[in-house]
Amino acid sequence: MADNTIRTKYQTAGQGHLFTFFASLSDGERNALIQQLASIDVDRVNKIYRKAVDAEKELSDPSRVADAIEPLPVEACESVVNSPASESQWRQEGLGAIARGEVGVLLMAGGQGTRLGSSAPKGCYDIGLPSHKSLFQYQAERIARLQTVAETECKKPKGSVVIPWYVMTSGPTRKETEAFFEKNKYFGLLPKNVVIFEQGTLPCLTMDGKFMLETPSRVAVAPDGNGGLYAATRAPLPSANKSRTVLSDLSTRGVLYVHAYCVDNCLVKVADPVFLGYCISKQADCAAKVVPKSSPSESVGVVARRGEKFSVVEYSEITKEQAELRNSKTNQLMFNAANIANHFYTTAFLRSVESFESDLAFHIARKKISTVNLETREPIKPSKPNGMKLEMFVFDVFPYTKRFAVLEVARNEEFSPLKNAPGTGSDDPGTSRRDLLAQHRRFLEKAGARVQDGVEIELSPLVTYAGEGLESVASKNFIKTGHVENVEELDALL
Repeated sequence: MADNTIRTKYQTAGQGHLFTFFASLSDGERNALIQQLASIDVDRVNKIYRKAVDAEKELSDPSRVADAIEPLPVEACESVVNSPASESQWRQEGLGAIARGEVGVLLMAGGQGTRLGSSAPKGCYDIGLPSHKSLFQYQAERIARLQTVAETECKKPKGSVVIPWYVMTSGPTRKETEAFFEKNKYFGLLPKNVVIFEQGTLPCLTMDGKFMLETPSRVAVAPDGNGGLYAATRAPLPSANKSRTVLSDLSTRGVLYVHAYCVDNCLVKVADPVFLGYCISKQADCAAKVVPKSSPSESVGVVARRGEKFSVVEYSEITKEQAELRNSKTNQLMFNAANIANHFYTTAFLRSVESFESDLAFHIARKKISTVNLETREPIKPSKPNGMKLEMFVFDVFPYTKRFAVLEVARNEEFSPLKNAPGTGSDDPGTSRRDLLAQHRRFLEKAGARVQDGVEIELSPLVTYAGEGLESVASKNFIKTGHVENVEELDALL
């Protein structure tokens, strides 16, 4: 009966072809297909497809009058690069919120290291540091250090400050991510404060909106983009309590503010108290951290205004003349706020996303998708795009914010993404390693130490979060390469 109900539902929705091979499947294969189809809201997917296609057509319509694209208004953005006067105040405000247990962290970690030559989750990747720590370990240790800093500076008992870490994986990376955390004992964090969850998927579609079969008994699916973060926070977590979600867990813990970021940035300041304090002081419900563009032609989206709303504008949408516009007083680019997928939300705003999420149009990515011939049952390995994946971007919610803010930070201190294969020379493991070790050299030199040319010293995040706690190195001359897990070990590198 259940089989017939689901079959009828899919036939009514115009997706009855998914049952083409049903009669020839084994009992196990039939059950697996029925279970998968039952878990998909076919009517929702059809609506998403139609809305995405309509939105794409509208954007390409030559008669369409597009909203004007304008630079960020001055009052919407401040900078720690050119005007750091308020940085200390913001840091104290952010640390206070952390110390009160009001801050949580959302990590977008669904990607695999395919471009890096690895099938493992990207967070497991070792960029070649002397310590050989993974990206996951670096970020976990930054959280641990920041908890300690908040306890010390806000005079809280040891072990009392907790920054819960919500790690969003994808279907292909979830089990391996969980195993990696368990094997490494959660990198010193308490397991109850690390919540691993999974972003959603959507069926892959033909160009005319038909669900694609990966095999005769399985629909091809793909992650729903980093913007799937919002729906994923509402999905039940694996536990005896089926009503427990990321959003409910945030509420139970009393978390008011959330920092969200992508796993592939080795310089990310997890739960950055400066960013948090800035956003809290601005009473922002959503905010973005940005870096100055490296050049007018850099292929990066920028945070700007589209009509009356904040948005991320892709570089392809900005004319050459707009990209080269400069402020007559500062000589900075007018469209200068390069988006780095580093965001702030109030938990109230995260809860509100559901109320307008249906208004958002998914983006179409045309891809080569392995499928099966519905007439011959033969597998198809396409040589050119034969279907589409539907994705939402994490910044698609920006136009719906009531109080939006932007904080500009220094690229060399906070942004070094890992995107490309080793040896590429740009955004690869070598540049990530270089940028992180260069930052550690700056930490030591700012504290008054000398580091000889060619010497590379890696400072564990447990030693320092952002250069603090290094007073004892003043006037010391470091002549040896190495990595340290506590300040005392630095003396071995003199």
